[in-house]
This record gives sequence, structure tokens and C-alpha cells, in this order.
Amino acid sequence: MAGIWIIAETREQALELLGAGRTLAPGMGAALTAVVRKGAGTPEDYIARGADEVLLLPELPPDQPYGAHLPVIEQEAKTALPDLILFISSARGKELAARLASRLGAGLCSGCTALAFDKTSIRMERLAYGGAAIQKLTAAVKPVVVAVPPRSFAPAQPLEGRQGKTRELPAPPPSAVRILEKKPKEKVAKDITEARVIVCAGRGFDKKEDLALARELADALGGELGATRPLTEEVHWLPEDLCIGLSGVQVKPELYVGLGVSGQIQHMTGVRGAKVVCAVNRDENAPIFALCDFGIVGSLYEVVPKIIEELKK
Repeated sequence: MAGIWIIAETREQALELLGAGRTLAPGMGAALTAVVRKGAGTPEDYIARGADEVLLLPELPPDQPYGAHLPVIEQEAKTALPDLILFISSARGKELAARLASRLGAGLCSGCTALAFDKTSIRMERLAYGGAAIQKLTAAVKPVVVAVPPRSFAPAQPLEGRQGKTRELPAPPPSAVRILEKKPKEKVAKDITEARVIVCAGRGFDKKEDLALARELADALGGELGATRPLTEEVHWLPEDLCIGLSGVQVKPELYVGLGVSGQIQHMTGVRGAKVVCAVNRDENAPIFALCDFGIVGSLYEVVPKIIEELKK
């Protein structure tokens, strides 16, 4: 019987990968296995959400990195021979996916945005040329290891009456890599990836103080403030955590409003999942007008106050 594995470090990752796995499992006639860290959610929860088997990775000593689990995962994979292994395409997920694919002699697709099963092959898509094109791939070898960007798939929802197996995996041998010290990165901005409404500030703002206009509109809409790369990484008017695009975060709001955003593909790649895209830009030839649902040609300094005034009525 074919098999799909999901390998997740957190419960959030596991639920999303189970959602992706459940879309493929019926067509492939595959069993779904969740390989998760012990303590990151409960096996019963994962089984209810689609896992046929849950393999628990043991807790590691404080000086051991998460990647120390790799030899054990490799050995289990060589025994079970899954057809597809899914990771989340985080920095650590991409690293482990590549290392596992190398150890298994498997195919690898990192940054995969779409998955489908076609008769006997797995078809994948990912962005190419800075988001200007979509590359389509077909798995030529099995297993194939795939890393999907966060929030590419909806989290799996619980199903009634499901049953499955749980097994604890053995502790791995000590890794030569040691953790000497941990310094958590301080977050200086809200996480905008879950925002229902995002107002994004672009190059059209003349000075940093004018961003108050974007914040006021975001507040009026009950949303969060985001920004393009020039504002976060070049002039540093806003934290990098708010950068939307290929080099920033990917968002899927119900409403995205771009203020003074030109609409370069590197940025618009980050809002591909937005349900409604609106734009205000003084340049009628700005690329964003070819991509938005609603657009206003005009100065944001004239248009935005009028929108806020209407919203407050």
C-alpha cells in the first residue's frame, strides 16, 4: 500500500500537512503517517484529523538540535518506503527535507505551492524566476520529498469515528552538533499572516510620519499594517516582520489594500492568496492595476482620508 508521511515540529505544522496529505491519500490509495515531536499535540488529535499512524519522536537533551532525529527518521523511512514525505518549508524544514532526500536518494521539491496525484505520478508546482512564473514538476522517483510554504493548505479538520495506531520511535544517537546557547529573536511587530484585513504601505509614501495614514485606515477596517520590501529593508521605516512578498511573508487576507504599492511581482507573490485586492496609486500604469479587483488612480494623500471619512460614518 502506498504511503504519505508528514514530518512536523509543531502542532500547527502537523495540521496543515495533514490537510495536504488528506487531499492526496484517497487518490493514491495511501495510508497517512504523522511523524511528530512528542508533546506537540496529542496522537488522538492527529488520528482524528486523518493520520492512520502517529510516530512520536522522543524529547531531546537541551544541547541537541531538532535535526538529531534525522537518523531515526531515515531508518524508519527506509523500512516503510513511503511514496511522499511532506515538510513545512520553514528554514529548518527545508534543511531537513534536503538532508533526508539526500540520505534516501529521493526526489526533492522545495517551496511547493500545489500538489496533485495523476494516475501514477505526483505533480507539483512552485514559483520560479522571482515569482514571475510557475514551474511544474512531476515526480520521477519514489519517494519524493516535498516542502510546502506555511499556510499553503487549510488545516485538517477532525473526523468522527477514526482509529489509528501510535508508536514511539527510539532515541537517536548523540549528534556531533551541540546547542551552546539559545537567543530567541525578538518580535517587534504583530504576526500579520493570520490577519483578515491588511493595509500595505509602499513607495508612494513620502516620509515615515505619513505612515500614520495607513495605520488609521487599517484601524478603520479592523486590520493590520503591512509593507513592501523598500520600506522595511531599505529605508527601515517599518519592521522586517511586516514585509510582504517573496523575501518576506506570504499572506492570505480576505481584503488586501495596497497604498502606493507599484505591484512588482516579487511583492504580489506574497498576496496571491488574498480574496480581494484593492489598490490606490497615482500611476495609472502601475502593474498592480492589472492584478487588483478594485483600483483607484490618484494620490493616496487625497484618496485615503476620504475612504477613512466614509468608513467612520
